This record gives sequence, C-alpha cells and structure tokens, in this order.
Amino acid sequence: MKKLFLFLFLSVPFVAMSQANGGYTASYSSKFTIASPTYSDKILTLWKDFENNTLDSHADFLADTVTMMLSNGAVVKGKAENLKSAKEYRSSMQNYKVKLHAWLSLKSDKNENIVCVWGSEEYTDKTGKQVKTGTHEVWVFNKEGKVGLMMQFASVEGSM
Repeated sequence: MKKLFLFLFLSVPFVAMSQANGGYTASYSSKFTIASPTYSDKILTLWKDFENNTLDSHADFLADTVTMMLSNGAVVKGKAENLKSAKEYRSSMQNYKVKLHAWLSLKSDKNENIVCVWGSEEYTDKTGKQVKTGTHEVWVFNKEGKVGLMMQFASVEGSM
C-alpha cells in the first residue's frame, strides 16, 4: 500500500505538467521567443508593395522556391509563379486599402524566423462589389533570410 501511495504521490506532478497545455502536444513547436523586428519590417514592406501595386520592388525578399498557401485553398510554388499570380490578383482590385492590426517576429526552437501578421483589407472587385476581409498570415524565413513559406487565413469582416 505504501508503494502505491508513493507511486501516486510522485506521478501527480507529471500528470499535472502534461495537462498544462490542455493535454495537447504541438506538432511543430510551442516554444517561441521574440525575434528581430527586421523580419517584420520585410513583411510589412511586402504588404505595402501589394497595397501600392509595386510587387516587383522587393521580390528579392522571396526565395526562388517560395510556397504560398492562400486562404482560398490555392498553393502557389516558386517566386516567378507567385509574383505572376499576385500581380493578376492585385490588378483585379480597385481602391485597395489595408489596416494592420498587429504583427510579431518570432523565432522557433527549430531556429526558424517567423512573422505573424493580422490585418484587414478593403477593396472593390472587378464586378464593382465592395469586399472587406480579415487576414492572418504566417511568413516563414529560410536559412538565407528569405521568405520560404507563407500561409494565409481569411475571414469575412463582420462575421464575428
């Protein structure tokens, strides 16, 4: 009985620690630190280039093998293809304006620099319809300091 009590007594802290994250284990990481704001600066510059329709201005920020996973489910691979599709998409909009709500430069325990951006965009589409969306993007830099991956998530403004 004493051994059972001792076992239970010693195992309680480990059970409590395993529940500290709601019982979940992150598949990528849950250990991040704040990274240099220069990474955020690059992403904000890319946002401004998109807003101003000057997408070629800082194309050198993108890796040749960049992959972008867009909120509509499309996955676009390669710098040339991403620039081409972004230009086509941007040319279909008028009166494009963004608001940036927050951004954050992070470094993972995998030694990757990541920038998270939260914002909203408003524009007139090619049919004349006013569009407002909320946007969250996760930008991951490669070892050369270029964007290697971008994942985008969107919501309809006012839907919450």
